[in-house]
Amino acid sequence: MKPFASSADLAEKERSLEVLADGVYALTAEGDPNVGAVEGEDFVVCFEALATPVAAREWLALLREHTDKPVRYLVLSHYHAVRVLGASAFDADVIVAHEKTRELVAERGKQDWESEFGRMPRLFKEPESIPGLTWPTATFSDRFTIQLGGDRGELVLQYCGRGHTEGDIVAWLPKQKVLFAGDLVEAQAALYTGDAFHRDWASGTLDRVAALGAEALVGGRGAVASGREAVDAAIGQTRHFLQVMIREVTAVQGRGGTLREAFEAVHAELEPEYGRWPIFEHCLPFDVSRLWDELSGIERPVIWTAERDRAVWDELQG
Repeated sequence: MKPFASSADLAEKERSLEVLADGVYALTAEGDPNVGAVEGEDFVVCFEALATPVAAREWLALLREHTDKPVRYLVLSHYHAVRVLGASAFDADVIVAHEKTRELVAERGKQDWESEFGRMPRLFKEPESIPGLTWPTATFSDRFTIQLGGDRGELVLQYCGRGHTEGDIVAWLPKQKVLFAGDLVEAQAALYTGDAFHRDWASGTLDRVAALGAEALVGGRGAVASGREAVDAAIGQTRHFLQVMIREVTAVQGRGGTLREAFEAVHAELEPEYGRWPIFEHCLPFDVSRLWDELSGIERPVIWTAERDRAVWDELQG
C-alpha cells in the first residue's frame, strides 16, 4: 500500500517570490499551492489564502519586504480548504469569490476541510489557528473588476466556466498581460480533479482561459509560465491530462469494466509523462473516481469526506 495521499510528504519546500511586473508578485513552492499579490495605488489585492493563518502570515511577511500597503481585497479562486482557511491573516476589507464558491462552502466546506487536512497535513501549519470556515463577503457570477488606480490599470476577476470546481475564477491583468489562473491551469504539476467537470474544463473553459492571451501565467501549482510559449504549454498540458483521462475512462466504461480497471488504464497512460510531477500519485485515485461518476451521469461531485477518501484510496492504490 502506498502512503495515503500526501501524508508522507513532510519535507519543507523551497519558496520563490517572483516579481512578474511592477507591483505584481507570485510565490511558488516546488509544487505546493501558489499564491500571488497585485499592488494598487494605495492598497494590495492578494490572490489565494493558503491553509492556515500561520501559513498565510509567512507569505505576508515575504510580501511586506516589497510593500506595506494594506490588503483591501482577498481573492479566492475556488473553495478548497488549502486555498482559503488562512484568510483571517490578511485582515482584508473584502473577500471576493464566485457565487458558486460561496454555495460550495455552505454545502461541503466542513467536510472538505477534514478531507484535505487528512490528505495534506504538512500544509496545515498550526491548524488550531484556523478560526472557522472562510466566507466570501462579495460574490459575482461573470466578472468583477478592481480599478488599481494611478497608471496601474485594472484587475479583472473572470469566470471562464466550470472546471476544477463549479466556481473557479481567474485574475487577469490586461495591461501587464499576467494571469493568475488558480487550479484551472497547472504548470508541470499534476491535476486534482476530484470536484471537477472534466468535459467542460477540457473544452470551453480552457478555451476562454487561452483566449485572454496571457504572457505570464501563475497556475495553482508549479513554476510561473513566462512567455507565450510557456503559457500555451501549461494550458496544453492541462488539457492533455484531462483528455487522456476522459478517453481512457470512457473506453473502460464502454466495455463494461470496473473503476479499478479505469484507474489502472489512466495511470498507465499518464504516468510516463506526468508521474514525476508533484502530487500525481496523490491525486489520481480521486480524479478517476470523480470522472467515473461524471461519465456515469452523476452531474455534481459527491462530497469527499475523510472516510470516503480512505475507501477510494484503499480500492485504487491498494
